[in-house]
Parts: sequence; C-alpha cells; structure tokens
Amino acid sequence: MALALRAPRYQPLLTPISASTTASTPLTARPSSSSAPAAVACAAASPFTEATSSSRYRRDAWSYAGDGDSSSSSSSSSAADAAAAAASGRRDDEIALQLPKLRMLLEALRASRGRGPKGEGGGGGPGRVALVGTGPGDPELLTLKAVRAIEAADLVLYDRLVSNDVLDLVGESARLLYVGKTAGYHSRTQEEIHELLLSFAEAGANVVRLKGGDPLVFGRGGEEMDFLQQQGIRVEVIPGITSASGIAAELGIPLTHRGVATSVRFLTGHSRNGGPDPLYVAKNAADPDTTLVVYMGLSTLPSLAPKLMKHGLPPDTPAVAVERGTTLQQRMVFSMLKDLVNEVKSADLVSPTLIIIGKVVALSPFWVDSSKQGALMSENSYAADAKR
Repeated sequence: MALALRAPRYQPLLTPISASTTASTPLTARPSSSSAPAAVACAAASPFTEATSSSRYRRDAWSYAGDGDSSSSSSSSSAADAAAAAASGRRDDEIALQLPKLRMLLEALRASRGRGPKGEGGGGGPGRVALVGTGPGDPELLTLKAVRAIEAADLVLYDRLVSNDVLDLVGESARLLYVGKTAGYHSRTQEEIHELLLSFAEAGANVVRLKGGDPLVFGRGGEEMDFLQQQGIRVEVIPGITSASGIAAELGIPLTHRGVATSVRFLTGHSRNGGPDPLYVAKNAADPDTTLVVYMGLSTLPSLAPKLMKHGLPPDTPAVAVERGTTLQQRMVFSMLKDLVNEVKSADLVSPTLIIIGKVVALSPFWVDSSKQGALMSENSYAADAKR
C-alpha cells in the first residue's frame, strides 16, 4: 500500500498514487513491510558541488598550474588531472597542482595593495572575511545580505553543499576555490582552510566563505571565526536558513506545534573523530514532545533509531528522511521510526540527507497517519473476505 501524497512545490502536482504506479510517474511510492509505508520521490543529478563534478573543475580551472604556460588549455588539462586525483582520493596531488597559482594570486593581491610578502606595508588595513550561509540548496532562500556579499567577493571559498545555482551569483572577476569535504575525501583540512582565509585576508582581499545551510549550525563557522579574530581579521557572519528550517517548511512540517511538540533539538550524525557510532542519545533526546532533526545522519541512523526507541521514543513515531531538500532533485521517505532504517536503505538515499523524527511529521500534508492506513487495511481485508 502506498501513501497518497501531495507533491512539494518543486514537484509536479499529482493525484493520489497506489503501489501499482509506474516508474514514469514523477513521484513514486515503495510498498513497505509495515503498516506505515514510505514515499520516495524520483532521483536526478545532484544540484550540489561534488568533489569530482565537471562544473567544479571548470570554475576552479584558474587555480591549477599548466605545463609550462598559463594558457586555458593547459589549465584545463591540469584541472582534469586534479579531477582524476580527487576521484582516486589523491588529495595531495590536487593541492600540489594548485599551490603555484594560489601563490601567484596572493602576490598579485599584495602588489595591488602595496603590501609586503606577509601582508605588511601600506595600502590600508587587511581585507575582511564573510562567513555566508547559503541555505539548504534553493537559491531563492538566500538573504539579500548574502547575495550582496557574494557579488562583492574577490575570492570565494566554497563547500560541497553549496548549490551550483548559488555559485552562479559570484561575480565574473572573482576567483572560486573549492574546499569541500565528503566522506573519504577532504579537499582541504580545516587547518588549511584557516590558513587560506588568513593569507588572502592579510593580502587585502574581500574573502567570502560559502557554507551550505547556516555557518554556525554544524558548519564549523565558529572555529573559523575564532581563528581569524585571534589574528586580527574582521569577520562578518551572514546567517543562512539552516536545513532543518528550510526542509521542514518545504514539507509543511512545523518544528514546534502547540500540543504536539514543545521543543526542537538538532543532532549531528558525525562524531569529531569520524567514528561509526558518535551519537549518545540521552533520555531527554527521546522525549516524545521534542522534534529531533539529525544532520548528516545517514551512516549513523542504524545506531540512532534503536537508541531512541530504547530510551522510550515510541516505535510508531512519525519520521522522514529528505535527500537534497528544497532542490529540484529532492527525494523523501516517510516512515514510522521502527521502519525508517529499512526504508531509507531500500530507497538508497545519499548525502546530503536530513532526518526529522517526531509527532510533528504527521502534520505534513504528505503524511497519511497510521489510523487511516489501519482503517484502509481493514476495509481491504473485509472486501477480500467478502469475495471468497
């Protein structure tokens, strides 16, 4: 049995669907082994910057040293080499290709502002760094302040979860440099990102650090801000709509609701050391009156769900996992908590996926509550018996 769903605003409006819906339908549902089946929207190419995406290497081609000259063809060839290095996880090879061009840009910036090799000398004070949140992916969710900062940047350091549509807003004269991280491949360590921000700010550049969601919600923006301020660099934080708010709004889920959820709690599915089981779920995290939102939690969901139920969260608690939320490629799985792990695995969701757990999920127009499902199952069973 399939949920009858109304599509999000980025999907065509559909009539209710059944388990017999064909693969050509834009929104499909997978039958579940339980009385609360999941609904899955169809997949498409990622809207985000990936470590080996062709669009990323076209943008960053300037930063790769050519073989003996700086022609476009040489840069493109080096970018292709860097893409191959990234695909095979050879991070150091990619950085080695970038270093000469980065040094040249730094020297040019210092010379244009009358600075010495370490950013000392005339030409006014150091540049500034703006930590800019880009939201969950939809460029229309950017703030006006974020757009102005992006358009005024000299250098943009961007993460994997910054959408390609957002990067299209960067000015033609600005340089883009990918510093994203994904499982098994970090194009730059956090310490290297710190040094890049500092070096270019000291050279007088207007640096923008683009982060998906909000810089200060699981984005390590606090670490970057602290480091730069200790070095005397002026830092501005421009908040973004965090994924919890953007995706919940997209699905019509109120994170808090009178009489249903009195609080909301954000959890990260990643440990500081990258361990397989980082989530310590205390009893208050399993409060039925609290909405839980799990960022980056695909890999640790098999550990999290049993812990929540062990600490008292009812197995039939509504939940949803949303891949690439607010974008054209959004996919979602609605399920009871006890079935969520299997349904997410069956749907083959990939990162970035946000997980929302709590009674408020049942307030979404895309959820069919268990009582209606149970009544429908009983009706179908009665009809089947009558035909015998």
